[in-house]
Amino acid sequence: MQTSQKHQTSACIRRLYHQPVQEMEALCLPHIQILDNNVCSDVGSQGTSVSFQTYKDQFFTLESSTATAGFVVYDSPSAVSISSSRSPFSPQGSQSYLSDPHHSPDNTYGSPFSGSSVVDDGNEWKHKLRELEISLLGPESDVIDSCNCCFSSGAHQAASMASFNCNQLVEMIPRLDLKQVLVACGQALHEGDMPTVAGLMHVLEKMVSVSGEPIQRLGAYVLEGLRARLESSGSSIYKALKCKEPTSSELMSYMHILSKVCPYWKFAYTSANVVIREVMEYEPKIHIIDFQIAQGTQWMFLIAALAKHPGGPPAIRITGIDDSQSNHARGGGLNIVGQRLSEFAKTYNVPFEFHDAAMSGCEVQLEHLKVQPGEALAVNFPYVLHHMPDESVSTWNHRDRLLRLVKSLSPKIVTLVEQESNTNTSPFFSRYLETLDYYTAMFESIDVACSRDDKQRISAEQHCVARDIVNMIACEGPERVERHELFGKWRSRFTMAGFSPYPLSSSVTMAVRDLLKDYNNNYRLEEREGALYLGWINRAMATSSAWR
Repeated sequence: MQTSQKHQTSACIRRLYHQPVQEMEALCLPHIQILDNNVCSDVGSQGTSVSFQTYKDQFFTLESSTATAGFVVYDSPSAVSISSSRSPFSPQGSQSYLSDPHHSPDNTYGSPFSGSSVVDDGNEWKHKLRELEISLLGPESDVIDSCNCCFSSGAHQAASMASFNCNQLVEMIPRLDLKQVLVACGQALHEGDMPTVAGLMHVLEKMVSVSGEPIQRLGAYVLEGLRARLESSGSSIYKALKCKEPTSSELMSYMHILSKVCPYWKFAYTSANVVIREVMEYEPKIHIIDFQIAQGTQWMFLIAALAKHPGGPPAIRITGIDDSQSNHARGGGLNIVGQRLSEFAKTYNVPFEFHDAAMSGCEVQLEHLKVQPGEALAVNFPYVLHHMPDESVSTWNHRDRLLRLVKSLSPKIVTLVEQESNTNTSPFFSRYLETLDYYTAMFESIDVACSRDDKQRISAEQHCVARDIVNMIACEGPERVERHELFGKWRSRFTMAGFSPYPLSSSVTMAVRDLLKDYNNNYRLEEREGALYLGWINRAMATSSAWR
């Protein structure tokens, strides 16, 4: 079965457009508790027993709807079965610096946010590793000093931890850096060092918290992904994170929270709308094909803007494409979106028509798009193309097929917004580091706008972010549907499909800068090589571009 049919779900950034929640399978997910910080550990002289077991029919989830400040406790079977109590952990500082995907062999494109939340200098990584080694082995150790390499050969870190039993590692928790423990655990899993993985996952259970600092919250979901990878249950967790789904209204509330505290969604529809409005200024008939329409909110702003044209509003027709899995978030099918937009257009006296195509982008063919002669065509790809499998996944290569199909329609403009991340064809450990780096920045950007014990924030991260993290860490092949690419790769794909870049006007930049005034001043905006980059501090998070 096609990846798009079984596993098309929400990416954290594009949730304004697409908010699907899969129907639950008969199997109820195991429950996970959140303990209060005051709970003490009872790890004693007898030690902690660690054993590996495989449970193909079970997988893990984070139940955080009643969370208070505390730590995650897994009380069901797992790939790593650990018998011990959980102890509190002193929160670590939070900085995005884990890795630099832009310097990896896979990437020849670079990022305008140089140095971006990642360490560019190998010596700095040596220093970080040396600090961890000293905390583990003492100041006399020279293991890392004798290693003439940077973190890319970070097995030394995991090897140092492997030399200690669980009790010793637990005792060292106050001196450990959570980021480095996460990296070491991923490295050990990559190398197949299962005893080290077991020990480090036991330590991580005591360090992570869905109500902690950004790195602790990220760590909770990364640990979930590591467990899922061990027992090959990542796709199941991707379908649903807990036994009881949130209602449509609850899910919409979570989307609203993230949309309010982060500008990623508004960045997408604001930049695309300004471009489309400029290009279509004098067109009497406009057809917009939206490959991820979700609620259709984006087009209300454009309809209102086009209604103000001096010569009168144009006739607007919108073709909305959306997987049927979005029905749960909407509370119904695409007809709800059509009715909503039609009623809105009527209030502005804008002639309007809506055509729904309830299918995944992988299924779209020419006949589904209903293009008519005399229309000025605009096509919108909002955080959706990275879900289309490319040549590394399927011989159908829907990612490039769709671009060639759209080009054959001779559109007047095509808008593209994507996450600036490199997780498509990267091997596991490189992808793991990139996921840590990207989502550390993501959680930090959420953290400045929401209190850490906010239950709605916890639920929003759980339902809108966690599945994507689990999917990138736990899944491979067609099961892994979160496959982001850097703008340079998108540029190559569009160019090969016959497109040329459409220069973004100053109006686009000004509109985005205006919306960023409502958000934290750590967000950055930069235009480079025909794209507009949105960043958090020094980490590029998303790009917006236009093509013709």
